[in-house]
Amino acid sequence: MDTLHDLDTLVLANTATNIINDTLKIATFNLFNYIEPPLAYYDFENIYSQESWQKKQAWICDYLAQYQPDVIGFQEVFSANALQQLLAEQGYNHFSVVDEPNIIDDYICRDPVVAIASRYPIKAVSAIMADPHIATSIGISADFAFSRKPLRATIDLPHIGDTDCYVVHLKSKRPMLEAAPDSGNAADTGLTKTHVLATLKAEIMGSWGSSIQRGSEAALLYHAILERREESGHPVILMGDFNDDIQQTPLQCLTTNSIRDRQVSDQKQILDTFWLTDSFTLYQNTDNADHKVSRSPTHYYGAKGNVLDYILLSCEFNAEYNASLFEVSAYQTYDRHLINPIFDRDGNSTDHGIVNVTLSLRS
Repeated sequence: MDTLHDLDTLVLANTATNIINDTLKIATFNLFNYIEPPLAYYDFENIYSQESWQKKQAWICDYLAQYQPDVIGFQEVFSANALQQLLAEQGYNHFSVVDEPNIIDDYICRDPVVAIASRYPIKAVSAIMADPHIATSIGISADFAFSRKPLRATIDLPHIGDTDCYVVHLKSKRPMLEAAPDSGNAADTGLTKTHVLATLKAEIMGSWGSSIQRGSEAALLYHAILERREESGHPVILMGDFNDDIQQTPLQCLTTNSIRDRQVSDQKQILDTFWLTDSFTLYQNTDNADHKVSRSPTHYYGAKGNVLDYILLSCEFNAEYNASLFEVSAYQTYDRHLINPIFDRDGNSTDHGIVNVTLSLRS
């Protein structure tokens, strides 16, 4: 009787494992100033109290417990060690970063980094650096640097094996220039013409500068992905806070699916293995998708919502590709804290929605 019971238990355990392994959940999660006190972000006043810090930690754990992602790309990480410890307690035994924030005045931090956590083994990790020869060939400086270093982790995922997972946080739309202080007598005359025009010019040029930086980051990143893909043949998952609509000009290269060559039809089989596709598009193309559902914003600027956070996938996850192993069976944007916040619950959460996709093994 005991032997049969043990056998039944083993069969049930194996069945549960197979069910889990037949689906993979991938999430991208902007943590919004994840920094452990007494460190401060950007200004000495920006320090979490112990109560606020514990609420932020608990909020993260609640999300992980509810949605159970297998691989998570994080942005805005200041305290990597604290995040690694928190995630280990939630069953994420594999964690990597490739950079560290800058600390000024002993405890004030700036320049947060990206990170990745996984339930499955991370076999290799590296930072993506801009190729100086490619940079100069497109008219930018040979010493061009990403505003935040992208991370590439090679993860041994069930059924599909070594997969290159990229985590990014591209340059924001915040203007790179600020207007010079007005030297006029503003106390008497209000905002002077000189000041107003200086502000306008700084915003125009600063916003364009940010677009150039973000677009260059996207192009150089995609070039690095193509080179790696050609070398390794690994499937690709690209996730993160892109800080723009991927259909807009600065980021269009990331989902391009055509080239100018008139003979492209003869090369389609080759090119299909290099394109990246937005996971929401892949989900909408599946038979089980609710095609009436509109895409939820992942960030709000005032009342205007925008999709800034994405998960892009290579052909191995595209059901329309004959040799694909997985398909996108679910797409979720966790945004309750953005559209219906409750202070006691969400006061120390994040200003981004969390995108989570489910990849199901194709039968």
